[in-house]
Formats: sequence, structure tokens, C-alpha cells
Amino acid sequence: MTRTMTYERIRPHRSRALYSTASLLLFGVLPVEPAQAAPVSFRNEVMAVLSRAGCNQGACHGNQNGKNGFKLSLRGQDPDFDLDALTRDTLGRRTDRLHPKDSLILAKATSTVPHEGGKRFDRDSLGYRLLVRWIAEGLRPDPPHAPILRRLEVTPHQQVLIEPADHVPLRVRAFFSDGSSRDVTRLAVFEVSNFVVRVDAEGVARRQDIGETTVLVRYLNRQSAVQLAFVPARPGFAWPNPPEANYIDRHVFAKLRTLRMAPSVLASDAVFLRRAYLDVLGVLPSVEETRRFLAESHPDKRARLIDALLERPELADFWALKWSDLLHNEEKALDKKGVRLFHAWIRRSIADGKPLNEFARELIASRGSTYSHPAANWYRALRDPQARAEAAAQVFLGIRMQCARCHNHPFDRWTQTDYHSLAAFFCRVEYRIVENNRRDRLDKHEFAGEQIVWMAREGEIKHPRSGEVLRPLFLGDRGGGGGRPGGPGGGGGGLGPAGRE
Repeated sequence: MTRTMTYERIRPHRSRALYSTASLLLFGVLPVEPAQAAPVSFRNEVMAVLSRAGCNQGACHGNQNGKNGFKLSLRGQDPDFDLDALTRDTLGRRTDRLHPKDSLILAKATSTVPHEGGKRFDRDSLGYRLLVRWIAEGLRPDPPHAPILRRLEVTPHQQVLIEPADHVPLRVRAFFSDGSSRDVTRLAVFEVSNFVVRVDAEGVARRQDIGETTVLVRYLNRQSAVQLAFVPARPGFAWPNPPEANYIDRHVFAKLRTLRMAPSVLASDAVFLRRAYLDVLGVLPSVEETRRFLAESHPDKRARLIDALLERPELADFWALKWSDLLHNEEKALDKKGVRLFHAWIRRSIADGKPLNEFARELIASRGSTYSHPAANWYRALRDPQARAEAAAQVFLGIRMQCARCHNHPFDRWTQTDYHSLAAFFCRVEYRIVENNRRDRLDKHEFAGEQIVWMAREGEIKHPRSGEVLRPLFLGDRGGGGGRPGGPGGGGGGLGPAGRE
């Protein structure tokens, strides 16, 4: 009875209060609160702010030893580590949930307190607002189902600007695992290859000088390169329309025409003769050869000269020396007999015009005695899986992987996982040292004697940070199966300058 009476007394007052509030809202007296914004994502937004401000660069807190007791992962490659550094390290002194704007991380970045790295952003910047919101929301990590960055798209990807045009806006769009996409231009990092261009905070690339440049655009763990060229007007320019001798000329002339540059005049016979001999054989022509070539009047004499040079024995000598350098054929890594046999195998391959894909296959698949099977000496000089992966990538794919050994590559798309997945191909290569009669007993890297290269049944590569066992993957193959075009085992030209097959 008491509860009913109490309810009946309260209900009219509640109804009047609701009616009054509705009336105020209807007539615009009270402001309507906007829909609550989505929580700030630590991985997709806070990490981007740290990268944009340069906090996780190698010269700053991304250094191997950190700076002034504060260490972040290099270029943000480990969000979990950075979350602990911001919220738990040194008893969480860098972030203040009760007074977010007083957080040390913000005071340092805005130079409110002395900061060796200087001012990184203003209080009215997007980065500052995102950090304040994330701290006020409780320093929350991303939930397990949070979207993950899959792809980065930058427009324009390539552009040539002719005076008076002097700037171009770059737009960066991120595509995530849940199918969503968003413009992240104001959170992306822009790194220029030279002083031809400067990119402002809004992503506008402005000319500083005439020339070509590359802008590396990075957001989280994805990056893309933009090629820009600033060309003078040259109002009197006219393309001379020179004849094309081959497909190389077609590509070179197209580039020169785009840059409004006329090609150089055709080299004289004397200059051509000297360059051809040095490039193909590594020697100068004799006096008799020079006189004979200059006196010849046949219109096709330059092409005939190249064909003749490719048949001379100096070709194999010259290019065997170059390939020996590339394949670490040196006595310190091998031994005197091994160097001689390996060099002879390389020279014979070049002299026979062996296609490059067969040459690469024989090297990478080599097994057995370094004396009976000279190609196995390549593995003898590369004593660990990482050195083998780096050498194979650089020699046969034209890719320098060294930077990705300890962290994601700063100037290419290869990650640390890509690096060690490639090294996993080579982790079961083993050696049996038949004898080692080295002269210097103190140098453990010197070998003198025969060795046997063989493939073990066991062996694995673990990710240096996560400890995960990695299976072998070709570069660019995120899910297994099939390698990149032009990789080992694919088709290709032959050894030497002419690509004979």
C-alpha cells in the first residue's frame, strides 16, 4: 500500500519534468548532444600520431636504447610494446587519466616542459586531440575484433608538373580488414628523397627546385612511393623525333619527352668503340682494331661489332670476375682450391651462354663436395640462413633485405616477417668439414680444405620478436604458393651484358 501511494505521488512530478525537458528541446532552449564519437583506436590512430610526430624514429625514442629512459618500437612495428611503454612503464607516469591534458607525453610533445626533441605538434592539432581523447577514454587497447590495415593507396601515384604548376595535393587512403576505408592524409608520414619538394602537414607537395623526386608515404605498417617531377616550361621545346633502335630506346625516349628534354646526339664511332670494349670486355681496343672499325663504312657496323665482342674469350674472363665478387668467391671465405674451382665453374657458365635462371638454380640447389660440385662453394661463403637470404635477394632479385632483419624495412614494403620467412628456405643447409688446415688458428672464419654441403631433415626459423616458427615464403607471397615473377627458377636472360640464351 505504501509503495503504491509513493509511486502515485512521484509519477505526476516525473511526467511534468519530462514534459518540460521535451518542450525545451523542441524550442531549442537546451542544446542537443551529438552522437557519441567512436573510441580512439590505439593501433590505427595513436600509433599513427606517434609516427607522424617522429617519436618512434631511430634518432628519437625508436632508438635501440630509447632516449632518456623512454623507448618505443622502431617506426611503430610493435603496438603492444608501445602500449605498455605509454601506460605501464615507470608506473604510468607518462599518461594521466584524471587530467589528460597534463599528461607528460603531451607536455613534452608540445614543449610545455623541456624536451630534447623539441616541439612535435600544437595543442590545436589533430594528433594532440586524438591523444587527449584516448587518454580520457581510459588508455584502452583495441578490442580483438578491431579492423587491421590491409592496404594503402596514394593519389596521384605519379605526376609530372610543368611550370607554372608548382604543387600537387597528395591524398592517402587506408583500407581495413572489415571492408572500410578512410582518408588518413593528416596521419600519414611523408618522407622525401631530396630537396626538390617539401610536403606540408596537409599533404600538399610543393616544389623547392626543378628535378625529380620520390615521396615515401607511410601509414602504420604500410607504405607507398609517389614519383614526382617538376619540369621547366621550356617554351621553345620541340621533340626531335630520333629513330628507335630497340625497345630500350622506346622507353628512354618516352621518359625524355615527358621531361621535355632532347636526347644527346649520337656518339661518334670512336666514342662508341671505346665504350663497347670497356662495357663488354673490360679492355680497350687495339690500334689496329680501332683503325679497322673507323675505316669501315657498312651501315650496320655497330651491331656487328657487338656480336663479335660477345664471341671473344675476354667476355667470360671479365664477367666471371664480376660474378665472383657478387658470389663471395674469395680465399678468406673458401680456400685456394675452392676459389679456383668456383671461378672456373662461373667462367664456363658464362662462356657457354648459360641462361640466368639455370645459373641461379644450380647455385641455390647445389649440394655435395665443394671440390666435386663447385657451385656448392656459394653456400660455403654464407654460413647462416640470414646471410644466404640476403645474398639471394640482392643478387637474383635486386632487393636489399638487410634492413628488415631487425625491423620492418624503412624504405621498402618488406617486413621483418618477410625477411625471416625468406631465410627459412635456407635454414636446413648444413656443412661437414672434411678438413680445416687454416693458416691463422685465431681466425675461426678462415677455412682451408674440402667441405660437404648437405640438406638436413630438421631446422626452423623463429620470428625474433614473437618466437613464432615461420614457414618458407617467397617475397610478396603472404599466404604461400608461388613466387614472384623473375625469382629463382623463373625464366630470364643469360649471363653477361647481352642476355644470351
